Amino acid sequence: MTVSRRTLLAGAALLASTRPSHSVIVLDSTWKAERGFRAHMALASQPQFASVIALSNDDGKIWGQASGTWLGNVDGNAVILTAAHVFDRGGSADDYVYRAPDGEAMQGTDIVFHPLYTWSNALRTGYDFAIVTLDGPIEDAGPPPALYGGAAENGKRITMVGFGSRGIGSVGQKPEYYTAFGKAAAENTVDEVMNAVRPPPPDADAGNWLGVTLRREGQGAERLDGILGSGDSGGSAWMRTANGWAIVGVAANGNGDTYGSQSWFARISGVRDWLSSRVPGLRFVN
Repeated sequence: MTVSRRTLLAGAALLASTRPSHSVIVLDSTWKAERGFRAHMALASQPQFASVIALSNDDGKIWGQASGTWLGNVDGNAVILTAAHVFDRGGSADDYVYRAPDGEAMQGTDIVFHPLYTWSNALRTGYDFAIVTLDGPIEDAGPPPALYGGAAENGKRITMVGFGSRGIGSVGQKPEYYTAFGKAAAENTVDEVMNAVRPPPPDADAGNWLGVTLRREGQGAERLDGILGSGDSGGSAWMRTANGWAIVGVAANGNGDTYGSQSWFARISGVRDWLSSRVPGLRFVN
């Protein structure tokens, strides 16, 4: 049985981590300098991230219980990529409503979960994917995003984007840090990658994930560094490539919300064939 470092570190926390990962947790120094999350909200508002949307499980009274990313329109209906764990096992597309960039609340009509996901993020973080079809098109999110199909994520800078609670590295997420609804984003450097294990073992980590760590300023953290926090689950991680920005992962899991904590993303490149079989016309870059 192969046990990854992620599984060892996350084991106890994962009893609670079928919870959504939280919204961004950022450096104390950046929060103080910006007097809040302005820099991280400005980062999320850049046009390449327009396809990241908010989900609500109470018919739109509160947005940001989870996040998702529009991949394009198929036969006149928007297709959203999100995390499977934000739904219960056997959940349905109408467990949430989906907020288009123009503010329209849209309904889910169909959902497909990755067949290797088992609702155990200790073992299947790398397959924490769901594809949701909506009841109409999204037409104000710019061009459909590219997806990354290569294998060079380790050591690269990524940008994670989502909705939800916020916090700072010294104390974690707290209600007082969430003062305005909206997308927030943080950057980080991929410091751990586990390739897909094939065939997937029944009692060990099946791999196919990327990991980042929230380091302090004195440990080499950059100004906009952060990790995931509650409500970011299902949001996307992006990497700049020679062919432009591309989605490299879906926010899946985390083991805390303070300095030294880690966040993990289900890796897009390892499920390329499955995604292409479910969503015609996807554009992959290497």
